[in-house]
Amino acid sequence: MSLNVVHLVGRAGRDPEVKYFESGKVLCELTLAVNRRTSKSDEPDWFNLKIWGKTAEIAANYVRKGGLIGIQGSLTIETWTDRNTGANRSKPVILVDRLDLLGSKRDEEGGLGSNYPMTDEF
Repeated sequence: MSLNVVHLVGRAGRDPEVKYFESGKVLCELTLAVNRRTSKSDEPDWFNLKIWGKTAEIAANYVRKGGLIGIQGSLTIETWTDRNTGANRSKPVILVDRLDLLGSKRDEEGGLGSNYPMTDEF
């Protein structure tokens, strides 16, 4: 048996970058900053996220830098060859299956709570 499931809650590190392909597919990429429960430093862990399809469109419309989101997905390692040096490169990426819009930093500071819709569309 094998299992590759990642659950994270954190803040968007930047506004989403959206790409529309001729095939009709939509890709949304963004970073997620997650604080460790046991860490005494203020430095978060950073994750690269890729979101496809309808969920990508929702992320593009509702997620903004600093917004609190929850995700569920799977971990993959992307590999490529650096064009300049010819060296092999790699980075971990979370392929998001589910996105929960939990609110924004402004909502917390203003005491408004989180009134964003949630989606589990894949």
